[in-house]
Amino acid sequence: MATGTEHRPEGGGVRAPGRAAITAAHLRTDRWWLAPAGTAAGLLAFVVYSTWRAFANADYYASPYVSPFYSPCLAHNCQSMRGGPNADLLGSWWGISPAIIILVFPLGFRLTCYYYRKAYYRGFWASPPACAVAEPHRKYSGETRFPLILQNLHRYFFYAALLVAGVLTYDTALAFRDAHHAWGHMGLGTLVFLANIALIWAYTLSCHSCRHIVGGQLKHFSRHPVRYRAWRLVGRLNARHMQLAWASLLGVALADLYVFLLASGVFDDPRFF
Repeated sequence: MATGTEHRPEGGGVRAPGRAAITAAHLRTDRWWLAPAGTAAGLLAFVVYSTWRAFANADYYASPYVSPFYSPCLAHNCQSMRGGPNADLLGSWWGISPAIIILVFPLGFRLTCYYYRKAYYRGFWASPPACAVAEPHRKYSGETRFPLILQNLHRYFFYAALLVAGVLTYDTALAFRDAHHAWGHMGLGTLVFLANIALIWAYTLSCHSCRHIVGGQLKHFSRHPVRYRAWRLVGRLNARHMQLAWASLLGVALADLYVFLLASGVFDDPRFF
């Protein structure tokens, strides 16, 4: 037990006067640093890969597949995709990769996600690095100042994420064509896209904002049986929000990688029928 006569390290936060006079940085003896280090490594790997692919502006379409990083394609310099999500809304003045236009919405949704906040707060900012481990920061203002106050936009990014998921669902339907745009065909890429869109919808609907929208502000569930069933379904998904966040992140990266390998000529899409 610490006593008031022990030396108290100087500083703010957990080192401020009035907090427990424990000189050790923490009392944990396990490898507590593995979880935040693994989280930081995983997120950093995705950031590096997605940044490279977003600015590449190439190898994102191999009929009938379009990379989820580039869908919908809203600039004049988009590669022509027959029946695909092309819409020249910005004209020819947009000179860089069209992926930058659309990625802001799923990126904003994930950055403001409650789970991802925990992940990168711990992994990159050590705020806090782990349970029962003091963070190194002297001050804590929560999410009341710029830029963290923008986390309050999560619900609005959720609405945008629904639209993006709808477009990716359309892309998955187009994956049931062959390279000549004939319907009624299926390849390995079709399975990749089916798995990706299933994970994206599961992650999106498991969002805390979705759970509140479906069942929040109801005083009597008995008077709203449909919303109650929907709320329970979303609640079950919400219990797996962390796992779905990582699975969908991996899924969208693999879907993009698959299209890249096809478009760059590494191999041809195996067709089942």
